[in-house]
Amino acid sequence: MPSGEYDPDAVEPRWQRRWVDEETYAYPDDDPVDPNTVFSIDTPPPTVSGSLHMGHLYGFTLQDFVARFERMNGGETFFPFGYDDNGIASERLTEDELGIRHQEFERREFQAKCREVCAQYEEQFTANVQSLGVSVDWNHTYQTIEPRVQRVSQLSFVDLYEQGREYREKAPAIWCPECETAISQVETEDDEQDSHFHDIAFPVVGGDADGDTDDEFLISTTRPELLPACVAVFVHPDDDENQGLVGEFAEVPLFGHEVQIIADERVDMETGSGIVMCCTFGDQNDIEWYQVHDLDLRVAIDESGHMTEVAEEYEGLHSAEAREAIVSDLDDAGALLDRRGITHTVNVHERCGTSVEFLVTEQWYVEMLDKTDEYLEVGREMEWSPEKMFTRYEHWVEGLQWDWLISRQRSSGIPFPVWYCEDCGEVVIAEKADLPVDPLSDDPPVDACPACGHDAFEPEDDVLDTWATSSLTPLINAGWDWDEEAEAFTMEHPELYRFDLRPQGHDIISFWLFHTLVKCYEHTGEVPFEETMINGHVLDENREKMSKSVGNVVEPEAVLAEFPVDATRYWAAGTAVGDDFPFKEKDLRAGEKLIRKLWNASKLVESLAPEPFPTEPADGLRELDRWLLAELDAKIERLTELFEDRAFSKARDELRSFFWNTFCDDYLEIVKQREDDAATYTLRTAHRRFLKLFAPLLAHVTEELWHDMYADGASDSTHSIHLADWPEPLGLEADHEAGAAATAVVGALRKYKSENQLPLNAELDAVEVYADVRGFEDDITGVMHVADVAVHPDADAPVETVIIGIDLDYATVGPKYGDRVGDIEAAIAREEYEIDGDELRAAGVTLVGDEFSIEEERQYRGDGELLEADDVVVIVRDEA
Repeated sequence: MPSGEYDPDAVEPRWQRRWVDEETYAYPDDDPVDPNTVFSIDTPPPTVSGSLHMGHLYGFTLQDFVARFERMNGGETFFPFGYDDNGIASERLTEDELGIRHQEFERREFQAKCREVCAQYEEQFTANVQSLGVSVDWNHTYQTIEPRVQRVSQLSFVDLYEQGREYREKAPAIWCPECETAISQVETEDDEQDSHFHDIAFPVVGGDADGDTDDEFLISTTRPELLPACVAVFVHPDDDENQGLVGEFAEVPLFGHEVQIIADERVDMETGSGIVMCCTFGDQNDIEWYQVHDLDLRVAIDESGHMTEVAEEYEGLHSAEAREAIVSDLDDAGALLDRRGITHTVNVHERCGTSVEFLVTEQWYVEMLDKTDEYLEVGREMEWSPEKMFTRYEHWVEGLQWDWLISRQRSSGIPFPVWYCEDCGEVVIAEKADLPVDPLSDDPPVDACPACGHDAFEPEDDVLDTWATSSLTPLINAGWDWDEEAEAFTMEHPELYRFDLRPQGHDIISFWLFHTLVKCYEHTGEVPFEETMINGHVLDENREKMSKSVGNVVEPEAVLAEFPVDATRYWAAGTAVGDDFPFKEKDLRAGEKLIRKLWNASKLVESLAPEPFPTEPADGLRELDRWLLAELDAKIERLTELFEDRAFSKARDELRSFFWNTFCDDYLEIVKQREDDAATYTLRTAHRRFLKLFAPLLAHVTEELWHDMYADGASDSTHSIHLADWPEPLGLEADHEAGAAATAVVGALRKYKSENQLPLNAELDAVEVYADVRGFEDDITGVMHVADVAVHPDADAPVETVIIGIDLDYATVGPKYGDRVGDIEAAIAREEYEIDGDELRAAGVTLVGDEFSIEEERQYRGDGELLEADDVVVIVRDEA
């Protein structure tokens, strides 16, 4: 029996340990699982780059709501956990932790250091996630760098290569000079930065010799450091003012090389002077111009963001330093006509915030641009929760400009299983049976080049983009592999695929979700998920994004130190899935109150009904008992739909309201006065069902109560409430309106006694009820000690609605009627007015709509006292 006050500090850690130690949520690997009943979740592997934050707490808890509900409502649930530890984030974490740079070490040595650092963080992260009570199957965990996952990732590369979906090309690529690696379009984000527009005079070669052209023209640019990389100047073909320049040549200031002036409709005539220089490369337009017009290649900035020999005297300077030096020299040369401050959008690397460059490098790509329409259709095959999130996916796919660049110039990551012939450059791919391999230390699968017969090979030293691996999580978890004997791909757990749910944040729709669809679709021919559930972000109380630099970060450790985990779970269920929402402490306090209410109500139930599993009495239930269980039936059906729709906020609020108001405040108060088998059966039946309904949300307190009150005798589970069956409606029928009216009458009489300082067992002589509460009379008389109850189901109540006041909207009436307002007020005071619908006539004026409002009151002029309970009229009489 639950005794004393509920102690979450003792209860919650104890159940968290037991759930893990007893493998409560383990997926049955050895026994066959029905693919029609299993529910599989493709959980996001968090990046190993730091500690738990509020987004983790919120996201993991949402996933757990689904896992716990589906586990109770269906068959087996597959809920794994992974760590994404093979990418730039983990590498930078290692560099920061150890104060080193990856370039200082041989690859395998640095990777070993990464494993050590990541292992420490993963151990702490595991403890943190377990402290949230998330019902993960800890037997099914993985790291994106472990050998098994490396094999899956390299198999993916080989399969796509054999399909012709991958290629290696030397071409402009997005480059991060801070991380010194190529990155993909998805890893960039827009950042508003302060900058300057520089108006620079470009001389026209041979200009003004015959008077047909100007001596010079103006170009406005935010990047004067790219002047040494200038290879052309462009004018829009509709720019009549500057058409005379087309076909001429311009001299690049300071650097003196000549470039042609060309017409191209990509020029934005509204920006700057409308004349644009093309530099290889400043942006996407430069790349397109370079390719379309077959321009020269002048690389002025290297992989680390420093100026090359093309920049002449500025060689070796960082690009930011070179910019200031060039601007100063332009000014000295009289070529800088103006410099003005602006704010503009800059493309930066989302990992480090560094402005990206565009460099010509040799990289591996997955071809995507040819199938964007197909990927849109694949995305439509999934159910989106919420549906509005598909728009974000759609916009991303429609806005793609690049194929997926999957190679990285880093040390930590999964190697490409590739070698190149040193003589002819022929690509040699590892055999599937040999994977995983590392070309830096493993031999190629052939002794001689199949193209030219040369016997020396160069290993690929790039590694795969981390998203090239984490995009395979459905296949990793399903045990996708190559069967050498069958010469086909197989799955160890085919019943899991396709996965029922992909939960994730909306910020990685373009990262994780899109790439997973692409990879899995290309490997299996089908969409990998039935449904995707997209959660929003946690904001501060002012709805601002949490940021350490701003100082508005709420740390989960501090929250969990002050509040029970179940209170944070209550908080996490408070917002519609997909919406960003502010962190509010009052929601946690409301969760604490609900936990206490559930605990105390459970103690009361046990004291009133000591037998945990009573049978329904032979003479049946009283009407109020039947009504409560029928109402609970309807609520179970409603809550099941809400959980299935991932509408956790509505489910939480509706369940709380019904439990607190209908069960606790109404029914429990009524049955306190009863000692009969029907009440005992109803109490226990309802209570067990309430615990199950609360279980996905309040995981710990419901487990504690279930264990204390029911576990030993439950037919559907003797171990955990979270393995019990989700409640099904009992199929009872009752008069909904009569039961609601009867409980309203009891509530009104209880309030009447309290306000008149009468004990609850004080006798009331007579009560008249103007509502149909037939069948519930005994409940009213027995609980509230009423000698005589008269029920008038069809008669009109002897009350009348009277007007007790009329208020004018002076902000409207004053300006409109001026000095007549006083006459209107006087007429109303004398009750010399007429109301017709939404019109008020007084003092010869007709007021309409919002110009006035009416205060009304229901009054009773007979014997006794009028009580009102919702729409039910109750009259209490003293017959003495």
